[in-house]
Amino acid sequence: MQTHLSQGQPSPGETTWTAAESSRLYGLEHWGQPYFSINERGHVIVQPRAEWGGCLDLVSLVQDLQARNLSLPLIIRFDDILEDRLTKLHGAFERAMAQYSYEGKYQGVFPIKCHQQRHVVEHLVRVGRRWNFGLEAGSKAELLVALALLDDPDALLICNGYKDNRYLETAILARRLGRRPLAVIEQPHEVHDLIACSQRLGMTPLMGVRAKLSVPSMGRWGTSSGDGSKFGLSAPQLLVTINTLQEAGLLEDLRLLHMHIGSQISDIAVLKEALQEVGQLYVQLVAMGAPMGYLDVGGGLGVDYDGSRTATTASTNYSLQNYANDVVATIQECCQPHGVPMPTLVSESGRAIASHFSVLVFDVLSTGTVNGVIPPQQEEEPLLVRNLRALLDTISPDNLQEAWHDALKFKDDALSAFRLGYLSLIDRSKAEQLYWACCCTIAEHLSRQPIPADLQPLATALAATYYGNFSIFRSAPDTWAIDQLFPVMPIHRLHEPPQALGTLADLTCDSDGKLNNFIGSGGHKSLLELHHLQPGEPYWLGLFLGGAYQEIMGNLHNLFGRTNAVHIRLAPQGGYRVEQVVRGNTTSDVLRALDHDPQALVERLRQDSEAAIAAGNLTIPEAHRLITHVEESLRQTTYLGPDMVPH
Repeated sequence: MQTHLSQGQPSPGETTWTAAESSRLYGLEHWGQPYFSINERGHVIVQPRAEWGGCLDLVSLVQDLQARNLSLPLIIRFDDILEDRLTKLHGAFERAMAQYSYEGKYQGVFPIKCHQQRHVVEHLVRVGRRWNFGLEAGSKAELLVALALLDDPDALLICNGYKDNRYLETAILARRLGRRPLAVIEQPHEVHDLIACSQRLGMTPLMGVRAKLSVPSMGRWGTSSGDGSKFGLSAPQLLVTINTLQEAGLLEDLRLLHMHIGSQISDIAVLKEALQEVGQLYVQLVAMGAPMGYLDVGGGLGVDYDGSRTATTASTNYSLQNYANDVVATIQECCQPHGVPMPTLVSESGRAIASHFSVLVFDVLSTGTVNGVIPPQQEEEPLLVRNLRALLDTISPDNLQEAWHDALKFKDDALSAFRLGYLSLIDRSKAEQLYWACCCTIAEHLSRQPIPADLQPLATALAATYYGNFSIFRSAPDTWAIDQLFPVMPIHRLHEPPQALGTLADLTCDSDGKLNNFIGSGGHKSLLELHHLQPGEPYWLGLFLGGAYQEIMGNLHNLFGRTNAVHIRLAPQGGYRVEQVVRGNTTSDVLRALDHDPQALVERLRQDSEAAIAAGNLTIPEAHRLITHVEESLRQTTYLGPDMVPH
């Protein structure tokens, strides 16, 4: 993809910038469908029900929410998108089963680890009831959440993860509550623990086994399958488990075979191989006398974050319908020749359900740019400074590469001279300003012609840093931890051409608190096209497709806490309803989370201020002002306030 060194207002004779051009520039027309687009005002709009109608202007919505005292950064969760994702998932499997005349059914579950917030899980259980949509728990705490919220007797409760006796006994007893828990044996010792718990309680759970597949996955989660996978039973361990259950008289309660090959399957070919292997395992288990009935293909249904439809870590080379078709067709091909009844197909598609429904909106506080102002000329300037002035005067479209290399050489010479004591700080400053003036002049010429390869670094050199009112580590930790790519773009001013290239920096005092990998129309790019800040006017950016994992995995780096969050649903009569407001952490909240006592902190500062007053270093009004600031800060969000707009 060609990098543009500068973006400006259209020149005379050129067409004006359109929202469609912004949609292409930021890749929105690919990754945003069917939920996000741009209206004629240059605002991002949200269609929470996709093709079923209804839309919201995201900018107007943010303004309304700010009027409700919900400050930025703000997570906006569109519950209608959750419901639409569920509808599309079940619709895809229904179409696939009709196409292949599959005699079983599909019954999905949501992995709670993907998004544990109560309102989210409750909403999924409520809207998923028509499909008997269930939950997957991977810990004791998640099991308790699932037991309390999942009251549909026909919905599945898949019990994964490490299990102690209390976990297993809870799952067994839950069967008497009218729940349908399936305790999945994932480690060799768990079969013995299950048998012991069943004997103590005089009852058994429904059981499953997780197979450790030989098919290697790919990408970041490549070790989720194969010999090195964390969970699952190898073929010999699977045989031992079957024999052990048979001897204990519990084989009749083995109902499910489970697999998992990664959190984001980017290549459909990998899935097909895994399905072939697990399908044959299922047939063999039935032949060995296990009643079975359920085949859980695990998670992994991917999200096309960059819209490229490729087998890369930020994309997938298949659609939702492709996925459902391959699951249905492959399992049918395995079972049909052996006369094995078609199992109920189960998937744990958390990422594909939750990613789209959440948008993080944050404001830009300021920018940092190079200083390309030409310093006034003085008499008897050092030769290096005079050389840079002369170079600046001679830059033309015919010598851009030569000028760039000369500018680099003169800048390096000036730095060396300063280190050796031959150049003053004033003259070094002049040299740097003249160097940047040369860069800006070269870039101005390059904006009107193709960029040679050796001049590509100039774009990075001139890029601005836009400082955002958010924390990478709190709101998008995967960008830092695993280089996950999320779409980021302005949510307004999209009918204007962007005038600058930049990277994003957050509020944390950490060099990793930045974003420098972005999605565009032709692939990934290290710089994002942005608008110049306007004095007194906010500039709002949105981070999209971050609804899976990010909130729960966020940390308290620099004590930046949870942001405000709000749940929005379209109203039947038009407009929207604010379904739920989840207030972000106050400073007191995050201090208490780390065993600091806010009141003790205030009291200590009060005592110190009294001592400073007595020593004559602080006046009483100044002390009052200090303590008032501290007390107000403890009650407020950990992020910067709404008064921080560009100046």
